[in-house]
Amino acid sequence: MTDPLDEARCLLLAAAFRMPSIQSMLGRKSSITNAFVSSVIPVIFPTLAEIEESLVLLGMDANDVRCSYCWDNFTEWDHLRPLVMKRRPTGYISEIANLVPACGKCNQSKGNKAWREWMKSTAPRSPTGRGMSGVDERIQRLEDYERWKTPVMVDFLAVVGHEAWEDYWDHCEAVVTELQRSQAVADSIRSTIVAHVKASNA
Repeated sequence: MTDPLDEARCLLLAAAFRMPSIQSMLGRKSSITNAFVSSVIPVIFPTLAEIEESLVLLGMDANDVRCSYCWDNFTEWDHLRPLVMKRRPTGYISEIANLVPACGKCNQSKGNKAWREWMKSTAPRSPTGRGMSGVDERIQRLEDYERWKTPVMVDFLAVVGHEAWEDYWDHCEAVVTELQRSQAVADSIRSTIVAHVKASNA
């Protein structure tokens, strides 16, 4: 039999353990909305000359591509201006005037925030929040990049028409509603299983 734990040990043990969070389908609502947005966003591939010009503007070379925000190694190209706001397309699309090299940390932290304000903020994983040097210089390069090409803006409602556009978003809401119903069933099943496990171990 072990000795009773003193208060300090209890606190230490409690701090040492992290139960994984209970998964919920409702946490996927934004992913579903983003999927509906992404599915209608046009993608325009750049020419090799445009890629080279973009890297030069950002102070990079194809041999050593960096995150435009923090200067770490890049992992992807990020939308400088967000594609989605308030669960609807902003009008910007996937094209070189709206894409810059980024690392995963910056891309996830930035989300759909305005890039300049986010870079200067102390948000978790932002360049300033991580104490990265050279932030002002990279902001200047990104401002130059913004002036390089006028980004394409699409008025989706005007192009598609009101009826088709509203019907599309009704489909999105139907998927989210079905997700909520499914989560209620999942919660009920989990409660039944938990009760069974507790009864079996009693």
